[in-house]
Amino acid sequence: MTETTPISNASSSQNKPVASTASDPSALASDFETFLKMLTAQARNQDPLEPINSSEYAAQLAQFSMVEQQVRTNETLSELSALLGGPQMSQLSGWIGSEVRALAPAYFDGDPVRVSPPQNDQADSAILVVRNGSGDIVDRQSLPVSHRTAIWNGLDSNGLPMAAGQYSFSVEHYRGVDLLSEESAATYNRVSEAQLERDDVILILEGGQAILAPLVTAVRSGDPQPL
Repeated sequence: MTETTPISNASSSQNKPVASTASDPSALASDFETFLKMLTAQARNQDPLEPINSSEYAAQLAQFSMVEQQVRTNETLSELSALLGGPQMSQLSGWIGSEVRALAPAYFDGDPVRVSPPQNDQADSAILVVRNGSGDIVDRQSLPVSHRTAIWNGLDSNGLPMAAGQYSFSVEHYRGVDLLSEESAATYNRVSEAQLERDDVILILEGGQAILAPLVTAVRSGDPQPL
């Protein structure tokens, strides 16, 4: 006569792994397969003279059904996660290589920097002020007050390129000799990386500075622009 594994032992042995692996889809699927094999073997090898108690067998079937539903739920959630993550990653990749305009320092590596000066309708002259990463003023240039774009070539008084690094820009507006205002100027930077953190898209610019995507006021192709 074939020995029959007590129904209570099979039930208790399955309770533990199901509870401990519920958050792991692959482990949960493995438990599901094991549980099904044990249940089938137990029904096949039961003693005809001492059949399995119907209430305990029904309890095992109910547990089997719960594990099966959990596996299917995890599979569905995985599919939804993939569908939701795909478009987001596609949107992030669209930033890579483009140039964005924002109120942020520009990374200078020898190529001229495009600056978007703020406007002041009451001013009759303007000065572009350039500061290095330490905040020291390294250059001052006169600007026409109507200029929408200024080019900073990054050359010192000897005509040599300044050190590579991050430079910030501001514009002083004058009326006669009176200083009306000094405002930060936006610059263009190339995007080297885009990150998604919760609901925020964070852009990593050349030079390592990071800005939030909503701070971008213009986007253009990363191809070299005519000066």
